[in-house]
Amino acid sequence: MKDLLDYTYPWLTVAILGTVGAVVAVAAQHIAYAVLRRIARFSVIASTVVEFTAAPARLAAPLLAFVLVLSGAPEDLPARALAERAVTMTLIAALTWMALRAVGAVGEAIVRLHPATVTDNLQARRIQTQTRVLTRTVKFFVLIVGGAALLMTLPGMRQVGASLLASAGVVGVVGGIAARPVFGNLIAGLQIALTQPIRLDDVVIMENEWGRIEEITATYVVVKIWDERRLVVPLEWIIQHPFQNWTRTGSQLLGTVYLWVDYRVPLAPLRAELERVCEAAPEWDRRVCMIQVTEANERAVQIRALVSAGDASLAWDLRCRVREALIDFLQREHPDALPRMRAELDRAEHDTAHPAAAPPPVRAGKGDSSAIKKPSHPEVQVAGDARAPAQAQTDVTGKGA
Repeated sequence: MKDLLDYTYPWLTVAILGTVGAVVAVAAQHIAYAVLRRIARFSVIASTVVEFTAAPARLAAPLLAFVLVLSGAPEDLPARALAERAVTMTLIAALTWMALRAVGAVGEAIVRLHPATVTDNLQARRIQTQTRVLTRTVKFFVLIVGGAALLMTLPGMRQVGASLLASAGVVGVVGGIAARPVFGNLIAGLQIALTQPIRLDDVVIMENEWGRIEEITATYVVVKIWDERRLVVPLEWIIQHPFQNWTRTGSQLLGTVYLWVDYRVPLAPLRAELERVCEAAPEWDRRVCMIQVTEANERAVQIRALVSAGDASLAWDLRCRVREALIDFLQREHPDALPRMRAELDRAEHDTAHPAAAPPPVRAGKGDSSAIKKPSHPEVQVAGDARAPAQAQTDVTGKGA
């Protein structure tokens, strides 16, 4: 190779040979990947890896040819070291990209093999969660290795790295403190992937917000709130704080509906109405349907309708349906069973405590042996007279119109 490149115009020769080598490398890459596609068509993982790595392989093949040509060039070739370092760094970047695509291809193939669109998707969601978290973690380390390989090609950066590793001063302390949240979230991601307190599409309550796990990255989790908002939660927070997971072992839930009613409420018709509503509701899974009296105070009683559904969304819709139906039933059939305020007024005690509020006595006319009659009722009553109280009083006093 050195004899071949030892010409009057060495760079022209290097360029020609590099171009020829690149063309040969690209052709070899196309042939190799055509063969690999035929071999891997029976395996989802292998075919996905071949599909994902085709683009970076087309870039890496000609770069590898140029590296081989430059490595065989004469030592006194002008700017040979600079050109070789540049091509080598580009090749390392292409290989890093290829490794990232390969890791992503394996994760994507596993996700395709375990779709979460089936009815019983608990196992699929568990595998998808582990795959996505572990894939992102492996990609992170691939990037670190690729970046380190790029730095190792620069002699000056080796000395800088050695000095940073050897120093134990303020820079090292500050760097460690700054990197602690990143590595803490990475370790928390590994814990979540292995122990799985959450999975993709789990129904959770975090920070008093109800939603579903939409995405799990290497450092945070995205929760899709029921009103289309997104809650971003660091992985370290999930490990350190309690939260509710409504689909940890299954999606079936019990829903409750509370109503305050009067003591005169008939429970048997109310139970029959609840059963009728549940039988007609498509959200009910036919497991639980009952009414219980859960509390009573001096004014009303509290009843609880307990129903069951297949998941959280169906349970919410069923609760709303049951609440609306029971309120409509009470208003229509038993309006006296609605809550009410009761009060009892004692008139005799009221008149004794407040004499000024008592009605004036009725004075009889001339010739009446009874001097004064004090009515015992707010309405004036006269014996033998069935007319209205006001008219009766007018006739007795003799001052009628």
